[in-house]
Amino acid sequence: MKRLRSHDEMLQEAVSRGAKNVAIAEAQYPEAVLAAREAMDMGFARCFLVGRAGEIEDAAREAGVSLQGLEVVDAPGPLSSARKTMELARNGTAQVVMKGQISSDMFLKAALDKESGIRGKDLLSHVGVFDIPGFERLILITDGGVNIAPTLEQKRFIVQHGIDVARALGIEPPRVALVAATEKVIPNYTATLDAAALAKMAERGIIKGGYVDGPLGLDNAILPKAAKIKGIGGEVAGKADVLVAPDISAANLMAKAITYFAGGVMAGIIVGARVPIVLGSRSDPHRTRLVSMALGVLLASM
Repeated sequence: MKRLRSHDEMLQEAVSRGAKNVAIAEAQYPEAVLAAREAMDMGFARCFLVGRAGEIEDAAREAGVSLQGLEVVDAPGPLSSARKTMELARNGTAQVVMKGQISSDMFLKAALDKESGIRGKDLLSHVGVFDIPGFERLILITDGGVNIAPTLEQKRFIVQHGIDVARALGIEPPRVALVAATEKVIPNYTATLDAAALAKMAERGIIKGGYVDGPLGLDNAILPKAAKIKGIGGEVAGKADVLVAPDISAANLMAKAITYFAGGVMAGIIVGARVPIVLGSRSDPHRTRLVSMALGVLLASM
């Protein structure tokens, strides 16, 4: 598989893999229906629209699209919708689940339910895949959506998940930068100590499938010139594909800065469950939902 360098290439690759079934919880609003319609018309997803059937029909009329070929699964309320969505994944009907007009807390609670959810053996973590104007490659950022203040052991899973998502995009081998405010290891600065430990784990094969280095500053992680000026060598400095933040605040701020200051677009996914979980904002436009759905399909096809 070739290395994918843009969201357009992600969409093309998802189409080439063949359609996967995607279940969308609380799908009764125009942007969700529009994304489902376009994904189906492009040929990479067959969508189950879970929610109040009458309102889904109203949303389709408002969006000006047909529901033909889309499966409507009636559910009387948000909790029921979330549970039915997870049921479709548990019984093998859906290979990807997606959040619609429902709170993230309720959606993830249903996903993590020990009896009826889709909890896997691993920690769940969020990976954002950014298409940034003027940048020659996709940049992945993790974890800006699930783990608030991850421990060193949790960071091990977060790094591994970032590598796995990058490889699903044809990035071989992924270069992972453990970013902090400085590239120096400082005894009372936990982010730098964790970064050094994670880099050693990768060196010893505990984390597999990519190059991992840190701590690195954001500038010398992604810009060759910055890495050269500071005299930082290695396989990652200046060439990072995956940026692992020390906590959710740093990752979230990086993601939003890219979106609002640089005009970047994020495809977001949660990994570590039985199936990929698409978890965006309820205000996301359908293009963002579309590329996030395509990312879920690419992961489901691996």
